Amino acid sequence: MQVEDIKKLIEAAIEDCEATVTEAGGKYTAVVVSPVFEGKTMIAEQKMVYAAVNEHIQSGAIHALTIKAYTPDEYSRL
Repeated sequence: MQVEDIKKLIEAAIEDCEATVTEAGGKYTAVVVSPVFEGKTMIAEQKMVYAAVNEHIQSGAIHALTIKAYTPDEYSRL
């Protein structure tokens, strides 16, 4: 699966989000920034992202995915 495909899936599933997806050695990392994460736990944020790509994780098209989810305020402080 291509990084652009994963980016599109995440951005289509999560409102007002901007995703950056990278790949190294078959392992993907998604940095996802969205105001909808405001007030949510890290687990809830990750569940939202996993829901967007779960079909591809289960099929094996995505072997490993690290998720870094932030609100716009959190991301601006990095």
